[in-house]
Amino acid sequence: MSAIKNNSDFLFIYEAINCNPNGDPDQENKPRMDYETQTNLVTDTRLKRYIRDYFMNEGKEVFVSMEDGKKVNPDQKLEFTINRLLTEQDLVESYFDGNDEMRKSFDEINKEKKEKEGVFKALQNKKNRALNDFILDKIVKETFLDIRLFGSAFAVGGFTHAYTGPVQINWGYSLNKVYQIDSDSIVTIMNDDSSTFGKDYRVHYSLLAFHGVVNKYSAQQTGLTEKDLEEFRNGIWQAIPSLPTRSKLNQYPKLYLEIVYNDGFNNGHFGDLRDLIHCSPKDEIAGYKKVRRFSDLKIDFSKLESLINSNKGKVIKDVILKTSDGITINI
Repeated sequence: MSAIKNNSDFLFIYEAINCNPNGDPDQENKPRMDYETQTNLVTDTRLKRYIRDYFMNEGKEVFVSMEDGKKVNPDQKLEFTINRLLTEQDLVESYFDGNDEMRKSFDEINKEKKEKEGVFKALQNKKNRALNDFILDKIVKETFLDIRLFGSAFAVGGFTHAYTGPVQINWGYSLNKVYQIDSDSIVTIMNDDSSTFGKDYRVHYSLLAFHGVVNKYSAQQTGLTEKDLEEFRNGIWQAIPSLPTRSKLNQYPKLYLEIVYNDGFNNGHFGDLRDLIHCSPKDEIAGYKKVRRFSDLKIDFSKLESLINSNKGKVIKDVILKTSDGITINI
């Protein structure tokens, strides 16, 4: 399957209720905040972690993974993947199909070294750089969905290459002003490993919005396909509520909107899509401090609706929209 052909921008909104959307380890794991504006923040890394974990639970191959709360060593992950290549004939046939020259080089090394460890070291040798690059490219395009989406910088032994991810996501920020649960309500909890105690910091309610892009040029490098993109759209919607923990419970997707551009139009043509949304407390709510649920807010999508409806068939090729109850967009 070939790489995607069109650029697109997307908007993703989810809500966080009485939880800690993204703790800051440098601030006692308090929710990340811009206190000058009372804005709750969530990093792109946190959102991608949700998606990667969801992919893993669905049985998909992920390179940047966690085990027992710790990041898996990339050297070991890559070596394990290449060792699979040495033992699974179907994988060999798939990787080298149509490239007899690389297949010949690989077979020669495999025959000469015999032991898997020796083959892996030989592939790291500079004199085998062409084969090294070929295998790494195949691993990315045929094995690891998260690299095809988000990219990765390889610096593992002789395998060095940077892949820019076609899917790039800004930090998320809350559309409403967010306040932490009062300090006298904060309890002290023990860590999962029973090692230390810490404070259980949470926010009352946060409606978080992310803007992201899908770039067709970077997709050529990683091999991102339309099928991969469908996996991403499903993953970003399903991941957060499907992976609840004590501090991350009560988080639910509200909206995913993707604008697919026609040929000749690049990412960011309409700017940050979050700028086209206005959010405020309903009249009967006495300010943001009283916001406790989605129904306490009113959201105006009129600017976004107008932009989309006036550009369909011109700049915009297609619009992909998914919403939960309580959100209506007329496009």
